[in-house]
Amino acid sequence: MTIEIGKIRNVGVVGHGGVGKTSLVETLLFSAGAVTRLGRVDDGTTTTDFDPDEIKRKISINTAIAYCDWKGHRINLVDTPGYGDFITDARAGLRVVEAAIVVVDAVAGVQVQTEKVWKFATEFALPRAVVVNRLDRERADFFRTLDSLGRRLKGRLVPLHIPVGEESGFQGFVDLVKMKGIVHADGKPRETDIPAEAAERAKEYREKLVEAAAETDDDLTAKYLEAGSLDEAEMLKALRAGIAEGKLVPVLIAAAAKNIGASALLDLFVESFPSPADRGEVSGTDMKTKQPGTRAPDPKAPVATLVFKTLSDPHVGKLSLFRVFSGTLKSESQLLNVPRGAKERMSHVGWLQGKTQKAVEALGPGEIGVVAKLKETLTGDTLSDEANAFELPRITFPEPAISFAIQPKTRGDEDKISNALARIAEEDPTVHYHFDPETKQLLVSGVGNLHVEMVVERMKRKYNVDVNLLPPRIPYKETVKGRAEGQGKYKKQTGGRGQYGDVWLKVEPLQRGGGFEFVDDIFGGAVPRNYIPSVEKGVRDCMKRGILAGYPVVDTKVTLYDGSYHEVDSSDMAFQIAASMGLQKVFMDAHPILLEPIMNVEVTGPSEVAGDVIGDLNSRRGRIVGMEPAGETAVVRAQAPMAEMLTYEPALRSMTGGRGAYSMEFSHYEELPAFLAEKIVKEAKAEKAEKH
Repeated sequence: MTIEIGKIRNVGVVGHGGVGKTSLVETLLFSAGAVTRLGRVDDGTTTTDFDPDEIKRKISINTAIAYCDWKGHRINLVDTPGYGDFITDARAGLRVVEAAIVVVDAVAGVQVQTEKVWKFATEFALPRAVVVNRLDRERADFFRTLDSLGRRLKGRLVPLHIPVGEESGFQGFVDLVKMKGIVHADGKPRETDIPAEAAERAKEYREKLVEAAAETDDDLTAKYLEAGSLDEAEMLKALRAGIAEGKLVPVLIAAAAKNIGASALLDLFVESFPSPADRGEVSGTDMKTKQPGTRAPDPKAPVATLVFKTLSDPHVGKLSLFRVFSGTLKSESQLLNVPRGAKERMSHVGWLQGKTQKAVEALGPGEIGVVAKLKETLTGDTLSDEANAFELPRITFPEPAISFAIQPKTRGDEDKISNALARIAEEDPTVHYHFDPETKQLLVSGVGNLHVEMVVERMKRKYNVDVNLLPPRIPYKETVKGRAEGQGKYKKQTGGRGQYGDVWLKVEPLQRGGGFEFVDDIFGGAVPRNYIPSVEKGVRDCMKRGILAGYPVVDTKVTLYDGSYHEVDSSDMAFQIAASMGLQKVFMDAHPILLEPIMNVEVTGPSEVAGDVIGDLNSRRGRIVGMEPAGETAVVRAQAPMAEMLTYEPALRSMTGGRGAYSMEFSHYEELPAFLAEKIVKEAKAEKAEKH
């Protein structure tokens, strides 16, 4: 029996790290009777933080799903991480819901990741509500937080509640729609008259609420201007419509630790958030016609589902979390993984309550479920009815910002490492790894330091592989600034046939990014035609190995303009060696330099520390390209050498009190200053000598 689509509410729970999202989800589940005791993050007993890494660090690392039933409706809660290194999971989670609650801390107000998740919700055009949580904490202030919301988030924010009491004396709130007090005693909400100390403010904010409701509809605006008020039924209807359409963003109150605010929030989901039926059709690609198409959220339509999260459980294997957008997905049915062209058996589909699966026969449109042991399917893939193949837009993930080299602590663990990394990358699409042939290192890239550290911890705990993390070697390149020419001659005579190759080479620079050019300028057969490819091969091999400090040579033009050969002793090998010897000599006469990779860097942080951020980037040999103030935050764009940015994350964290974030991508190569180049050449020589 599937759940009727109009009775489903899919809600993403998003916000900055440490604002109490997981505790709030726990309170909602408890209030709705889905769990019998209230778990706590500090004890590691919450429903949606069950991974050992999450319990140890007391933060959410993965998106998790939980559900409850409230007033005849099924509410699916998608609890997402809020720390910068794992925030992309929140974006994937928002792809499969119809609405979001943005949780904000009553002490800290709007933080960096709050703005990020707000942008994600805007990108997917989701109706949303803001929940001001942890009002029972010291220095919590609802009205200061409301100010910060108004300044930094775009949208028409309207409080539905104002608090009763503050900090440790916080007891509940005034419901501005019903104009009643909701006070909590012994964890149970009780309706009362509005306490005297809140009466004045309640009147003021009720007025703002009526005004906001009236503005959602022209007829209501006219009526409000004429009569000066609206009756409750009209106001409620206007508010619900305004929230569902995203014209209004309601602000509610909560203290998850005291179980305050949960019932009002559950009521809001049921009454004002849209169902999957309200969302209507989804767009995608009809694979038969290869044209854009749509799928209706109809149980009789062909099946189309999107996998938005992959978890790997050492006991159960791979779990794929998915959302059904159309059709009815039956357990044991076979679907097509559209992007990979693979058939998958959907055995044991179910609902997910944290880590507990509940098997079901079928899932209808709008439902969120889990399936175990799919062979080919990864995050972002569409599973659809094979006869009516349809692909939903993929979930895109950002490129990793930081890389580390890893090496096994015990020899012979290389195979185990790549196996473990492959499994982890399946689970987390923001983890990339590759072997860099230039630096001969296995590199693991992630969103930030913490992210990569977690990968290493997971390798050890889940796959029993212990590795060391090292900063990656910088992929410098070598080139020349000047021109030079000279001879490379290889002559070997030891009884029997000798070896003879003789070339004259000219070396000159190409513009940056010009690669390599080999010019054959031989006249009159000084070097026979059949040996010219050997000369080029000798030059290329030598360039690959590097001459100055063992880094590849780029942006260089090499011309072969003269030489000589021996009828008997010349060979392909002799000319390769002669070319390599010649290039090494000529290259060193042509003013060789090292080039270093320069990165485009974008830093977001509080406006008040923008000066420190710019000063720090300048000290890292960075060039500031631009700065844009964006309310209380500022965006600084710069170009800086990769070598100087390896230790940037901890520095930014301490500069911005953890409120800064940055992204980085490769831009171009530039000449490395001579004093630094000298140091690297010296180190390379010492390393070479050590090997020999």
